[in-house]
Amino acid sequence: GLHDKVKFGEYMIPKSSSIKEIVEKMVSGVSVQYQITIPEGLSTASIVALVNNNSRIRGDHINITDEGVLAPNTYSFDMATNKENLLIKMKEEQKKIVNSAWNMRAPGLPLKNTFELLVLASIVEKEAGNDEDKKKVASVFLNRLEKKMKLQSDPTVVYSLTRGQWTLDRELTKGDLKTNSPFNTYKISGLPPGPICNPSKSSIYAVANPTETDFLFFVANGKGGHNFSQNLQQHNRFVKEYRRLKEKN
Repeated sequence: GLHDKVKFGEYMIPKSSSIKEIVEKMVSGVSVQYQITIPEGLSTASIVALVNNNSRIRGDHINITDEGVLAPNTYSFDMATNKENLLIKMKEEQKKIVNSAWNMRAPGLPLKNTFELLVLASIVEKEAGNDEDKKKVASVFLNRLEKKMKLQSDPTVVYSLTRGQWTLDRELTKGDLKTNSPFNTYKISGLPPGPICNPSKSSIYAVANPTETDFLFFVANGKGGHNFSQNLQQHNRFVKEYRRLKEKN
């Protein structure tokens, strides 16, 4: 009496299952779930490649280029899920995060809309490694925007060179910093025209609610974090310390 209640899907059947247990499992409709993890800070090209290369996800290869619109996370899917629907889910998740962060933002941010929030969050994502640093790094860039200073973010130079299509497996040169690109924040004033990666929820919220500081500079401290400075003289000292550490290692 259950022949018309069996649901399409993929089911994990234990070896010792009885016919009754097998039928009940297929009637339940709870299909086997798989997972795909989208790491924080990947370019859209890299995320699309992860989805396209996963043989368990159905559908034709997809090709989207919009940067920043996909939410990094671990997503569950089953045999009925197709690539396009999975990308739509990622987009909806990112839109929900950005709108929520914007609605809860600190007053007086020098940002006009949710798109500018997303752009700056993508830069913070590439610059900072932990949540505490993200809020301080966000404050540096927001302070610079307030003072009409160039952001001078190295990851924007990397994006100017690669557009997220490949990994730059070398250090930036002084020549790279002169690259003519609307994304190169050493050359342009203000924010680049779009995100440089797909930022995490923590980076988006860090920009919406940064730590209140007077910092205008930061440099890696060689220990996974950053040293922050209010003036160029102090910053240059931290830069020298970082270079000494690199030479030792």
